[in-house]
Amino acid sequence: MSKAKRLLDILLFVSAKKKFTAQEIADEFNISIRTVHRYILDLSDMGLPIYAEQGRNGGYTVLTSRLLPPILFTEDEAVSIFFAFQSLHYYRDLPFNTEIKSASHKLYSSLQKEAKRKVDKLQSYISFWNPKRAIETPLLKAVLEAALENKNLHIHYESKSGTTTKHIHPIGVYAHDGLWYMPAFDFTKQKILLFRVDRILSIVESEENKEEFLNLEEWFGSTYENKQPIRLHVLLSREGVRQCKSDPNLEDFVFIKEDGTGYIDSIIDKGELNFISPLFYRLGMHAQIVEPKELINILQQQAKGILSMYPEND
Repeated sequence: MSKAKRLLDILLFVSAKKKFTAQEIADEFNISIRTVHRYILDLSDMGLPIYAEQGRNGGYTVLTSRLLPPILFTEDEAVSIFFAFQSLHYYRDLPFNTEIKSASHKLYSSLQKEAKRKVDKLQSYISFWNPKRAIETPLLKAVLEAALENKNLHIHYESKSGTTTKHIHPIGVYAHDGLWYMPAFDFTKQKILLFRVDRILSIVESEENKEEFLNLEEWFGSTYENKQPIRLHVLLSREGVRQCKSDPNLEDFVFIKEDGTGYIDSIIDKGELNFISPLFYRLGMHAQIVEPKELINILQQQAKGILSMYPEND
C-alpha cells in the first residue's frame, strides 16, 4: 500500500475517532509504533490539528476543527461541483463569497490535467448566466447570521415612506433575480413581511430571542396556503400564452386550447394581487381579466395613472 493511501486511511480513522493512542493505530493498520509516530507528524504537517497528551494514560486528540477530511470525487462529480459554484458568479454579494472563491480554486487545483482541460473547454460553452446587479448588499452575511443565531434585530430600513426603524426577527434569506430577500417577523405589525436586504441601511442592535419562529423552509411551505382565497380567471391570446409560459410565476397555471389560445383559472391568495398586477399590465391586450374585480380595478388605476401623464392635445 502506498504511503499516500495509508495516510488517507489514518486521517479518516483519527478524524472519526477524535481521541486515540498510537497503539490503537498500530493495531488497526498492522504497523509499528515508530511508523505511527512518523505518520502523525506527517498529518500534523498537512494541517490536521493533533494534540499530544503526555503521561501514563496519554494519547492523541484531534482538536475541534472546521477542516474536513479528504473526500474522493470522481472526475464527473468534481466537474459538476465546480460548475455549481460557477452558477453563483453572477451574484454581486454572497453570504459566503470568499469561501466560494477559495473552494472553487482548491477544487480546480486538485483536478488532474485531463479534468482541468475539460473544465477549461466547458467554460467556453456553458454558463449559468443571470443579469449581474450593481446594487450592493453589505449586510447580507450579518442578517443571515442573526437568523442562524435566532436573534431579533432593530434595523434602519429604506421603504416607500422613507427611512424607518424596524424591530424584526429574520427567518432566513433567499436570492431571486439577482436580489436578496429576507422574510422576517415584524413585531410592530405582528406578522411576517418580506424585506429587500439591500435596503437595510444599518443594524442598530441585536438581541437574544427566546420565542420560537418558523424557519425559511417552513415559511416557503406556508406561503402556498391561501389565507384569503380568490379566483383568478384570465383569457389569453396566443402571445399571452407564450409570455405566461415563459414566466415562472404563471407558467403552471396556463391551460392551452387547440387553437393555441388559452386561459388561467385558478385560486390564489388575495394578498398576491398587487404582486401579479404588473405581470398582467405588461401583457396588455394579450390577457383579459375576467375575475377578480379587484385585479381589474388595480389595472384600471395603473392605466389611468399612465394616461394622466400624457394628456391628449387639443
